[in-house]
Formats: sequence, structure tokens, C-alpha cells
Amino acid sequence: MDIIERLEWRYATKKFDPQHTLSNSQLHTLKQAFNLTATSFGLQTIKLVVVEDKDIREQLVPLAFGQKQVLHASHLLVLCVQDSISDTDVDAHFDNVTDIRNTPKSILAPYRADLKQTIRNMSATEREEWAIRQVYIALGNLMTVCAVEGIDSCPMEGFDAAQFDTILNLKDKGLKSVLLLPVGFRHPDDMFAGFKKVRKEVHEAVVEL
Repeated sequence: MDIIERLEWRYATKKFDPQHTLSNSQLHTLKQAFNLTATSFGLQTIKLVVVEDKDIREQLVPLAFGQKQVLHASHLLVLCVQDSISDTDVDAHFDNVTDIRNTPKSILAPYRADLKQTIRNMSATEREEWAIRQVYIALGNLMTVCAVEGIDSCPMEGFDAAQFDTILNLKDKGLKSVLLLPVGFRHPDDMFAGFKKVRKEVHEAVVEL
């Protein structure tokens, strides 16, 4: 299938087959796709938490308003932001640039300083909102990769993030949960799998100038 056919195939899976799990290779692909997601300045101030443990996920179902996808999917992906962004993140990024590209630190120094100042000029709330917008980019990227790879997914905003953070000990990791993406394979009984996709006509959604 081509990419458009794969996107037509994709839908927000309501019922997963709990007996059908991702292979190690498929899971590796999703991790790699997340890591390759575009982020502002390349800082990667977002994190992906992969939850496989069924006992933990069973505790999370009531905190996701009873949505069983959290439990029945092969894996639960929790997309998070760092609870703080600082000079340390900038230094880590530019040190990485130097190591990977062999770029002299002297060339990077002005960019490093400018980015540090940009972040310092933001309030804590602005920095968090900035990171959250990048989580949505990662979500879209993951959903597309899932479709291409024949993996079902269901993007979810409806959950108690604070309680998720407590159960998953995310605060200890310096993280805050933002979005959920259960991934796996649709159950044969999921009636939503056969529904026609409802979208506007392309000319209604796209403006050409």
C-alpha cells in the first residue's frame, strides 16, 4: 500500500486484541521514530515512556476514564515533557553536536549563548507550553509510522495526568505526562475498524494561493 492507503487504513482503535503484541523489531521502530521526531532547536526536551507491565496498566485504566485501550493494547506509550528546561539542556545538545559532527565549539559558541538567552527569557509556563507543542508533533509522527508499519494506535488526551505521573513515578524522572498512545493490533470485533473515514473534501481543507 502507498502512504495514503495506509492513512486511510488507520483509525483511532477502540478495541485492541490483548493476545497480539508488537515484535521487538516493531517496538524498536517506534522508539527510533520518536527519537527522530523534529524538535525545536533539536533540544529533545520530550521523552517517551513505554509501559508494557499489565499490572501497572490495570491501575491506569480508571485514571483514563475507563478506556480499556490502556490495558488491552500491546504497549502503552506515554508522551512526556521535562518538568524543567535549562542551560543544562542547551549544553548537552551542543556537546552532542560537537561529538557527532566534529563541529568546533568556537563555531557553536554564539548559537549556544543565544539559545540559552532565549530560554531564560521564557517563563516556566512558556517553556512547558513550548515543550508540550513538540509532544503533539511527536504524536503525529508516531501515528504515521504506526500506520505505515501496520500497527494500530489510539491517541488519547483524556486521562488524569497527575495521577499517571504518581503511579509511573514520573516526577522522580523529572517528567510530566501529556499524551497517551496505546499501540498494538485491532480486535476482530472492533466495529469501528470497518467504518468509512469521515473527512472534508481536500479542496475544503486545503487553501491554495
